[in-house]
Amino acid sequence: MIVGSVFVGIAALIHVFIFYLESVVWSRPTTWKRFGLRSQQDADTVKPMAFNQGFYNLFLAMGSIVGLILLGSAALQSAGIAVSIFAALSMVAAALVLVGSSPKLARAAALQGVAPLIGVVLFVVALATA
Repeated sequence: MIVGSVFVGIAALIHVFIFYLESVVWSRPTTWKRFGLRSQQDADTVKPMAFNQGFYNLFLAMGSIVGLILLGSAALQSAGIAVSIFAALSMVAAALVLVGSSPKLARAAALQGVAPLIGVVLFVVALATA
């Protein structure tokens, strides 16, 4: 359970960082170039969508963080597991949608999807062996 929590926590940090890139520092050339854009004009065109998408990533991270906080409470441990797994599976699903919509984004999808997937697997194994 502890190692699963670490991976879900890492996933939350990754998603907070993605939020930062998409919603806070999007207009910097070093940021939008990471996302494959070639000009400031392209970045400005995509900015509203990136801003919105950044908040989706933040909300996924917040779900994971709330789940981990609840997991730390003996009285709310079951709720914490449920919220953590839900948030992590939402991250995995988003990664699958990303790679499914554009296979060239497989690296980005792996970055956002592997840690939460490992966390979920470890939670399930911990629950199954408890």
